[in-house]
Amino acid sequence: MDAKSIIADARRDGRQALDEETGKQLLAGCGIAVPQSVVVADGAAAAQIEGLSFPVVAKVMSEEILHKSDAGGVQINLQSATDVKAAIDTMAAAPGIKGRKIDCYLVEEMAPKGQEVVVGAVRDPQFGPMIMVGLGGIFVEVLADVAFRLCPITEQDAVSMLDELRGSAILDGVRGQAAVSRQAIVDVLLKLGGEGGLLMALRDDLAEVDVNPLIVSANGAVAVDARFILCEEDSETSQDGAAVETSDFEKLFAPEAIAVVGASSTSVTIGNTFIQRMRNYGFDKPIYPIHPKADEVEGLKAYPSFADMPTAADYCYIAVGAANVPPVLASMENRVRFAQVISSGFAEVSHGVDLEADLVASARKGGVRVLGPNCLGMYSPRGKVTFPVNPSKELGTVGVISQSGGLGTDIITRGERRGIRFSGLVTVGNSADLGPNDLLEFYLADSETKVVGMYVEGIRDGRRLFDVLRKNNADKPVVILKGGRTQKGLAAAASHTGSLAGDDRVWVALSQQTGCVLAETLDEFLDILLAFQTMTPRRDKATSQVALFGNGGGTSVLATDFFYRHGLDIDPFGEAAFKGLEALELPPGTSIANPVDAPVGTMQQEEGRIAEKILDVIYANASPEALVMHLNLAAFVGRGPIDPLDNLITAAERVQEKYPGQAHFALVLRSSGAPDIEESKQKYRQRALDVGIPVYDELSNTAFALAAVSRYEAFVAARST
Repeated sequence: MDAKSIIADARRDGRQALDEETGKQLLAGCGIAVPQSVVVADGAAAAQIEGLSFPVVAKVMSEEILHKSDAGGVQINLQSATDVKAAIDTMAAAPGIKGRKIDCYLVEEMAPKGQEVVVGAVRDPQFGPMIMVGLGGIFVEVLADVAFRLCPITEQDAVSMLDELRGSAILDGVRGQAAVSRQAIVDVLLKLGGEGGLLMALRDDLAEVDVNPLIVSANGAVAVDARFILCEEDSETSQDGAAVETSDFEKLFAPEAIAVVGASSTSVTIGNTFIQRMRNYGFDKPIYPIHPKADEVEGLKAYPSFADMPTAADYCYIAVGAANVPPVLASMENRVRFAQVISSGFAEVSHGVDLEADLVASARKGGVRVLGPNCLGMYSPRGKVTFPVNPSKELGTVGVISQSGGLGTDIITRGERRGIRFSGLVTVGNSADLGPNDLLEFYLADSETKVVGMYVEGIRDGRRLFDVLRKNNADKPVVILKGGRTQKGLAAAASHTGSLAGDDRVWVALSQQTGCVLAETLDEFLDILLAFQTMTPRRDKATSQVALFGNGGGTSVLATDFFYRHGLDIDPFGEAAFKGLEALELPPGTSIANPVDAPVGTMQQEEGRIAEKILDVIYANASPEALVMHLNLAAFVGRGPIDPLDNLITAAERVQEKYPGQAHFALVLRSSGAPDIEESKQKYRQRALDVGIPVYDELSNTAFALAAVSRYEAFVAARST
């Protein structure tokens, strides 16, 4: 019987789970070894079993008993039919079994000795099937040594899952234990979770799978127990609406005309504010206020309907009461390409769910695609579109999607201060129609965008996100700041945008399989985006060796620990670099090992030009993969008339030009917070950014950013092996 027929029979019988025998039929059907077995009704029938080789194991089969071992429903190492009868009689009288509805008893040959492994799966409502492997057998919950991946997995995914386990070395034999076949486990993972595997074939049928234990030896793997729990019949993985061609979004980011709904002729509303900000920002294309009565709004001719506009609009900004939004969308009559609904009161609150569905239906009727609702707007320097006040007009290379409007504002303002320049930022709110996946596809195809950043709380179609990122194959870096990665965060996300945030393990797996980079905080997110904006990631290996140069010995020591904890090594220089630095005869108190600790007196040598000589020796002889120069700005105050900082930055620029592509370079400008120091810091930050050098506030920020670049590089390098 094929897999689909097995599931259909179980559903017809009203079962929510498969019994172990039937589950093993599924496994055997996809080529996974299971023990030879027979089914008996009771102990009396067990006395007549034939066709099995002893020893055997007997197990109770009951839909009411989830964990057979805990209930006393497993007896092992039975040497004869008589032993089997006695074992079944004993199980039937056990407190955890007696009185339960027993289907039958499964008697099967014992598997050969080996390492107990668990292979499982769970179906995520947004992403679909997700496979797991771990060590421990019955102790898997205690050891919690497991790895997850989204299906379908590749052989490389399966191999990396085993490598990821903390107890991975056990598989290779430790303390006298024989090594087991890793390939046998990989084969099981692929038969279950690979392309065309059981989990993909039954993606809408299986809620959970538990193969535990899988006994693995040097010669293969045998599934000793199996549990399959079925999904609700009407349960399907969430999907987005119809996709938009990426070229169509060009009109969103550079509209030829804009309509505004919600601006007043007698007061100042958010619609009025939008018009004012657009004009102040320099938008010089037509703006059409839509107003049923007014002749003029904000000095612009108003129009009673979309049909009355002189031309069609590529973008419409809507800020009216929630109940009024669907009629507005329905009346557009194919005269608007994209509408962004700022209004709230939709699926982020329970009573707005139906209204949001009405919004989508009305948009279809009006022939318009919708961003939002429950968002703030978009920012596009190329099209002179903005929702915050006078952001930079410089077209940058960082494209951002934010599910939160307020956080989108923070990303722009705080990002600009760091030196981030944007190709665009779109807030998508509830994503009732268009959402993160649509904009991600645009940014990945957009020649202006070098790196993509996403703040998401929930993805309606996680499967599509996985497919888009996997197709990208890390050709363009994608940085994800995920809200709702804890149980408390899940609840907050649900109330914020009405999103199902999903299992955090999904997002970790997504990163490992697609090369996208996960950030934990907004600061980390921005620091990583800045790194990708200014640095060119390696394609052949991951950054590991870092040279540290600056003033502050204790700071350098702490940084060495912090960088190491994030996978970056600040190792002492070799003999050639050490002798080269020694030959410079730097002032007393200068440490030349790595970190290079140069007090202010050293930094002031030759009006700061000594730095170029130090850097030249390091680059020529130590060949670091990254160099971080850190300066405590307050230490230079009151230390004479010479300000060496400009020359220090020039030194960094000249060395980078002399050794192109050798090392990622980052500058850390540490401040006491005093107003004059902050002013100086911003001045030199801009000076460094002008020559393509990223500037960070602390060494820890730099470590986070470089570690993220290194993880991305590792994925890119591994995909070609």
